[in-house]
Amino acid sequence: MKARRPDWLFDGSEIEDPFGYGERAVDFLKRLKHPKSESGDFELPFFWERIIRRIYGPAYPDGRRQVRTAFAMLPRGARKTTIGAGLSLLHTVGWERKPNGQAMVAASAEEDAVIAFDEAMGIVKSTPWLSDAIKPTESLFFLEHKLSGARFRALASAGKGKLGKTPHFVLADELIAWEGANARKMWSALRTGLNKIPGTLLLIITQAGRGQENLAFDLLKYARRVQSGEVEDPGFLPVLFETDADADWRDERLWHFVNPGLESGFPDIEGMRQYAREANERPTERDNFRQFHLNCWLDYSASPFVEMPIYDEGKVEVDLQDKEASQEPCWLGVDLSSNTDLTAVVACWGDPESGYDVHPWFFCPEDNLQRRADRDDVPYPLWAEKELIIPTSGNVVDFAVVEKHIRELCARFNVQEVAFDPHLARVMMSNLAEEGFPAVEMRQGWITMAPAIKELERAIIGRVFRHGGHPILRWHFDNIAIDTDKAGNKSFHKGKSRDRIDGAVACAMAVGRCAAGNSNRSSYDDAPDDVAEWAFV
Repeated sequence: MKARRPDWLFDGSEIEDPFGYGERAVDFLKRLKHPKSESGDFELPFFWERIIRRIYGPAYPDGRRQVRTAFAMLPRGARKTTIGAGLSLLHTVGWERKPNGQAMVAASAEEDAVIAFDEAMGIVKSTPWLSDAIKPTESLFFLEHKLSGARFRALASAGKGKLGKTPHFVLADELIAWEGANARKMWSALRTGLNKIPGTLLLIITQAGRGQENLAFDLLKYARRVQSGEVEDPGFLPVLFETDADADWRDERLWHFVNPGLESGFPDIEGMRQYAREANERPTERDNFRQFHLNCWLDYSASPFVEMPIYDEGKVEVDLQDKEASQEPCWLGVDLSSNTDLTAVVACWGDPESGYDVHPWFFCPEDNLQRRADRDDVPYPLWAEKELIIPTSGNVVDFAVVEKHIRELCARFNVQEVAFDPHLARVMMSNLAEEGFPAVEMRQGWITMAPAIKELERAIIGRVFRHGGHPILRWHFDNIAIDTDKAGNKSFHKGKSRDRIDGAVACAMAVGRCAAGNSNRSSYDDAPDDVAEWAFV
């Protein structure tokens, strides 16, 4: 099976506990109550009990706890938040508390810190013997043990909480979300603060992430080396549940292998099955399933757009002579290039019900065509020879040639709109508009592009997107990576720095305007003035 998990969690082997620290930690948690539990008790799944015993049990002869850092990477739905809250209370009111000590749950976003604090507060309020011992300050995400002065706080890198005193316990929650300068600054402060006093514990509980240029992946690399035995470090405990990228994500045996809570009913197996069915033809959702439910660390930071075999089903020929003769309404999307990218003009005919026919034209600088081919690893000279691409004189795309071509298309087809990203197109748009051509703005922000991308995706998956199998357009679609915001809006990005996606961007623009069907109308006419313009890179 192309997955890994710690053997010691499931082999029934004895876990060292010479001073009973592991036993008393487990006993503390089992005495808690939980407001969302059917029984009212704090439920401690077997694998979490083993992890806790392994963190707190092993100790040196002088009584010092052996583990100083634990890195637990488990899939979504493994009750990480509940266990984290319980352990935070163990260090605030339980056996691991220190007089006037400070335990922290640290998150990247304030909303995540609130979730962690609310979980701890729910446990406190549900546990009678605990509620009287705690003084809460909910507005500051703060709890204090009245007798010892030990404190618990939840804080975020940009939130209300402040670092304050040196912590003796830190739970770093969902480290995959710790991005940006503030998050790294908080991480450094917490990590170095733990070194000031003996007996501290850093517990990292997270899901798998994406990409390699982040804090979580740096720590994961070290955790993998320790778990494999390559590095011997008794003070660092890795608990890694992982799936390989090429594993069969549909195999339910794999689901159970990396989701140890499934046999106890969490996460919900029927919910996972439904999600898997939906993800079968949607690469974005498939990668979310692999990342969050199978703990597959993805090498790229964003998801691919569509499954290319499905895209390839649309290589039905688009007859341009027929489009010219019929004078069917046509929309153009134009993505002008910087020095290294291609310029793309894409024509679109159709409607949401019957689908869309598209045809692209690409422009590139004529100078150094072979060097560009070597750089991008694609056959620019061959494409130029086959007239799949239009080279223009010089070392940058000649916009005058592009503008002339657009005029010719407008004379040939029944063009309703020519939609431009205005970033590089101000002069060309002005030239065309002055002569009565239907040039309109379509900025590359969420408010205009997200609906266009959604409609394009729907058409491709619904097998009503016809592109004639143009090889350059296919290459651009294959290069697309998708980023999704919290509202579910999607944007196009390059998968790698050398990738080209200009044709796909122009195609989305043309399909979006064709679907809207608003002749001679700017895509931003109804947009609020303060909409942020997000550049596509």
